[in-house]
Amino acid sequence: MNAVIAQLPVLILVVPIVGALLILLAGKVNRNFSYPVTLATISFQFAASLILLSAVMTGGTIHYYLGGWPPPMGIELVLDAFNSFVLVVILAMALLTAVWARQGAALDIPPEKTVPFFVVFQLLVTGLCGMTITGDIFNLYVFVEITSIAAYVLVASGRGARSLIAGFNYLVLGSIAAGFIVLGIGYLYVATGTLNMGELAAMLPASYGLATVHAAFLFLMIGFSIKVAFFPLHLWLPDAYTESPAVVTILIATATSKVTAYAMIRVIFSVFTPQYITESFPVTEVILIIAAIAIIAGAVLAIAQDNLKRMLAYSSISQMGYIMFAIGIANQIALEGGLLHIMAHAVMKGCLFMVAGMIIYRTGITGIHQMSGLSRTMPLTCAAFALAGASMIGIPPTIGFMSKYYLVLGAVEAGQYLAAAVLLIGSLLAAVYIWRVIEIMYFGDHHEGALHSGPEAPLSMLVPVLILAASCLLLGLFVDIPLEIIGPAVTLLLGGS
Repeated sequence: MNAVIAQLPVLILVVPIVGALLILLAGKVNRNFSYPVTLATISFQFAASLILLSAVMTGGTIHYYLGGWPPPMGIELVLDAFNSFVLVVILAMALLTAVWARQGAALDIPPEKTVPFFVVFQLLVTGLCGMTITGDIFNLYVFVEITSIAAYVLVASGRGARSLIAGFNYLVLGSIAAGFIVLGIGYLYVATGTLNMGELAAMLPASYGLATVHAAFLFLMIGFSIKVAFFPLHLWLPDAYTESPAVVTILIATATSKVTAYAMIRVIFSVFTPQYITESFPVTEVILIIAAIAIIAGAVLAIAQDNLKRMLAYSSISQMGYIMFAIGIANQIALEGGLLHIMAHAVMKGCLFMVAGMIIYRTGITGIHQMSGLSRTMPLTCAAFALAGASMIGIPPTIGFMSKYYLVLGAVEAGQYLAAAVLLIGSLLAAVYIWRVIEIMYFGDHHEGALHSGPEAPLSMLVPVLILAASCLLLGLFVDIPLEIIGPAVTLLLGGS
């Protein structure tokens, strides 16, 4: 392997930390310097993630020992087909969010907070990358906390008091979740004497009958379920998504939630292994039932909302149910659909939340009923919403359809016909809350006085939205490309190592 490529795993973590320091120093000279540093740093990370994905797909799993110390004494960074795919997805979303933030951040972030905002923004992305590539379960917890603390601060960084309350609620529930996670990790260490994920997977089968291991699994699942807002542990999410600055909502909904879902899947399948959750401590049926409830309940709650951001927030609860649904089925096809939905939801929800932010930026309105005839003044923005919304519903040939198609196939293969029907009902309910917005935008009576002048948001906000909207269609048409990565990733997960 090329010497430079061999150092990229650690550079993906070191460069953004240095970037955060540079933002702080440059901001003392001129606060306008903070944004270019942020954009350059995340651009480097994204380029590095593409190189690493290519290296993994051609050369196999990459192991990087920090300081040259191999595990169990040292800390290991690992890149395989699964996490290198997730790394590309989250950094692509972080980069598009950073582009959108050039002018979108000004919507909610006061000028005097610009420098600290981008410092914390950079630290959040650093934590997400660390969660994705670490091979040590305790360091997974460390990066979870770095990510969470940054997220709490960003949620509370808006102009209004409501963002402070949302950030505080997020902090309280996130801290409870962190307590469960660290307890679970402690129990695993007691049972095995190691924190390296690969060694845990090898050593845990001998201890599968221990109550300590069962307790560790439950603690970890409760902690991660709170972090990903898995119903009914989702109470922090609606306010956090609704009241936080638009750029923060975009990043948390697309990148943070997806990495946390990745962490949960990694722990379930790569630490505890499929044998544990299906035979030694069978929990897949319980996960499947709760996921089915989440799909329906989240969609019903979304239908009841008038605030666009809040509607999309409850929709995220429903969509997270689809990812957990794949864990409940736990076969090759369903898990391929689940990993595909991680990417699909990041793209779809990123586009939809960007559109919501652009509507607020241009018109100042947040209520769905106020958007009557909006397509006449913001045609490209509304078209992007319609395309991403079609993907959210699961209309072919969008990526949302393809991910749900694989989930249905997996459920049918497992003989879970009722569960497959729940997926279809969830899509019908999604059609209700998405179509309601589209109908008002396109077919509502237009009132000039209700909207501010100016047809579209600035180009730096519009381009990322159009890229994501096009991706909803192109990723569905050329779904074989991501599946070439996802297929081996799922095979790796089902192999348990």
